[in-house]
Amino acid sequence: MKILHTADWHIGQTLNGWSRESEHRAFLGKLPELVQSQQADALIVAGDVFDGVNPSAESMRLLYDALAVLHASRPRLQTVLIAGNHDPAGRLEAPYALFEAIGVRVVGVIHREKEGPLDMARHLVPLRDATGEVQAHVLAIPYLRAGDLPIIAQDSEESGSPVVKATRRLYVEAINAARRRSGNKPLVVTGHLHCSGAIESEGAERRILVGGEHAVPPDIFANDIAYVALGHLHKPQSVGRETVRYSGSPFPMSATEIPYDHGVNLVDLQPTGTRSEHVPLGRVVQCLRMPAAGSLTVEEVPDAIAALRLDAECPTHLRPFVHVVVRPDGSAAGLAGEVDRALHEHPIRCAGVKIERPSRPEGEVGPILAKSLVECDPSELFEAAFTTLHGFVPNPQHRVAFESIRSGE
Repeated sequence: MKILHTADWHIGQTLNGWSRESEHRAFLGKLPELVQSQQADALIVAGDVFDGVNPSAESMRLLYDALAVLHASRPRLQTVLIAGNHDPAGRLEAPYALFEAIGVRVVGVIHREKEGPLDMARHLVPLRDATGEVQAHVLAIPYLRAGDLPIIAQDSEESGSPVVKATRRLYVEAINAARRRSGNKPLVVTGHLHCSGAIESEGAERRILVGGEHAVPPDIFANDIAYVALGHLHKPQSVGRETVRYSGSPFPMSATEIPYDHGVNLVDLQPTGTRSEHVPLGRVVQCLRMPAAGSLTVEEVPDAIAALRLDAECPTHLRPFVHVVVRPDGSAAGLAGEVDRALHEHPIRCAGVKIERPSRPEGEVGPILAKSLVECDPSELFEAAFTTLHGFVPNPQHRVAFESIRSGE
């Protein structure tokens, strides 16, 4: 069985106000070719299909068109798509019956039977070969919200975060239930979360695990699981072991991600074990840092632009994104606007201007700079406000309550 593992499409994302639609169309147009060339039996999309919980009609059409084309190009392809923290979980599941008709299983939320256990009819997806025989199963677990987690009693005998313990318990419950149904067939498990030890992308990924905790150990996935298809972190990487992998995003979503080798993972389930490899994808639009390292003064910006050798005839939607790092040669007031105006005269799109301030001598205290809300983590703001008001830090129950309110549950 061959599986293509991808994640973190973020359809609808903009970069400094610029649309990424041309990049999404190019990537989604490439997927059917990849599926055919790799003779994939299944496609796993591990969350963050959309960039926000209220995607536009055009963003939703992009997804629906892509799934329809995939089915038309390879009718027996089985697609498993889970919701991430950016996705509107309920809306993602709304066309469930139509998706099933074209071989797409969407799991946006945790489904349970009346007695309480997970509904394996929704979460466990059999993968069939060309003859129709079941050769493996996918246990589809989406991004876990506060209400999805089992209640863990506070006790002194077991240390550690109750949220991590609850996440572990849910996965153990789900995996055991899946094994009872799948027998000795290979089991592939999905997740949209942050595993400890993995590399984050600064400026692109939210810390998402509820309760103020944002990472779970990779050992929540038992060693005999054939493959773990993860989403959320944008850098392609394995964590803990080779078969626990993030596919990464299909192209850079922030300046931090420019050096990443974006693409998809090809997973081959063999009787002797699982083999996986990362399949890089080319970029239809360049994403650049100017300069490649260090910083520029405003006076050096024109020469740096000239060195890029830009195509003056390049259509706007294909012009390179440029992240500019400048250092003030005096006052920093109005510096970002001055750089933005200089870039506007050239066939590039400004993805952001970062002002690199000179470091102060050791021991010297500088002024406290205001921080915009966009740069603030909501969980950190909650902790600071709670501590100021009550005189002590919030405990895990307070954090779970805050995350429940934040997610609208």
